[in-house]
Amino acid sequence: MSFQLPRKASLLVAAVLAAGALDSASAQPPPVFRSGVTLVTTDVIVRDGDGQFLPDLTLDDFTIYEDGQPQRIASLVLVHGGRVFNQLLPPPPVPEGIILPGRTAPAASATPGRIFVIFIDDLHIRPPDTPLIHRVMDLLPETLIHEGDEFGIISSGKSAIRVQMTSDRNRLRAIDRAVGEAFDPRQLIERATQLSSLGESRWRAHVAFKTAIETVRGLEQIRHRRKAFLYVSAGYNFNPFDDSRVNARIESMQQVGFFEGVDLPAFDEPALDQFATTDAFGEVFSDSELHNELLLLIDEANRANVSFYTIDVRGLTTIPDLDFDLRTTEWNEYIRKQHSSLRTLAELTGGIAVVNRNTFREAFTEIDAETSDYYVLGFYSSNPDETRRSRELRVEVAREGAEVRSRTHYLLPFPDARPAAPPGAAPVSPTEAPGSARR
Repeated sequence: MSFQLPRKASLLVAAVLAAGALDSASAQPPPVFRSGVTLVTTDVIVRDGDGQFLPDLTLDDFTIYEDGQPQRIASLVLVHGGRVFNQLLPPPPVPEGIILPGRTAPAASATPGRIFVIFIDDLHIRPPDTPLIHRVMDLLPETLIHEGDEFGIISSGKSAIRVQMTSDRNRLRAIDRAVGEAFDPRQLIERATQLSSLGESRWRAHVAFKTAIETVRGLEQIRHRRKAFLYVSAGYNFNPFDDSRVNARIESMQQVGFFEGVDLPAFDEPALDQFATTDAFGEVFSDSELHNELLLLIDEANRANVSFYTIDVRGLTTIPDLDFDLRTTEWNEYIRKQHSSLRTLAELTGGIAVVNRNTFREAFTEIDAETSDYYVLGFYSSNPDETRRSRELRVEVAREGAEVRSRTHYLLPFPDARPAAPPGAAPVSPTEAPGSARR
């Protein structure tokens, strides 16, 4: 037997059920949309017309622009004469979830105002240039590394130098173990007769870049400081002496009778022959590959507020050694690309390239001045678009005649990249900052 409610009762039941559904829906918490914010920091050096640092600037004197849009400054730290003066620091983030006992983040003043990393790229310094490494690095205690400064030392090759962050200047003696092991031009040309002759050279460069990247990532956890990265290397060239290597290959093929019975046209200039084209040996994209490796390192450095100071211990380079049997034009092109790679690292991270010069003492004095007096500005970007990875930076100072030097850009990490340390996380202590395991 079926039973039906009256019409009014049916409407009442429907209304009650609807109200119950609304109550249950309202009881559920609303969806929470979270967006991660990262404090972007950049160091700024402000000098007057006479080149003197201006230490009396306040928050109101600075304006920082990201892609042309003014940003609200969240932190301002002054380092003057190596001493730290915290004018404005961002508040600590509110902890969420269960708080476990552990290391707490040290106060900003606990970190020294001057932080250095000395990177000896012995994979790209020739053995005959080893005494030059020691001669140039012996100037550091006199000109750059002072009492109270924190520094670490790391190498890329078999020298196996690993000095964690310390203020003991006696540890600078570890540089005495550095021994160059790069290929000289003769070895590069002789290896052209082998398949993938440049494979090991590119592998060495990749090892050097990876070592530098891992070290920079360790420094990223030190906030509100300018980190100076002394990058000691002869530079990089992924396609060195291409004409001489092509000639060496052809001569090797002729010696084994590869061209017997083949009428080869006579030629005087290797670049005019089909065997001299880089396309035939798959090296046409060598410059692009080098630029990509450099940009990956530059991106990491700019995110970590690290400035590269590249140093070529060879000093002023002129003509090749007489026993290399190279054309001057080919040697000059080889040196130009090496120096270009070092200048790119320095200029795009706000540092200085000490290349093709013998005045190392004056160069270290200039670096000393830059790392002793500076401001560090921090802001939270107002642009939430993560697809716009490249961000242009510009800093203006409301002081007539002031000369401002700061970073020009930074790049956001890829979405699937390694996440950066949160602002409230306990950073790696200065003794662990290089982030490299002992061998």
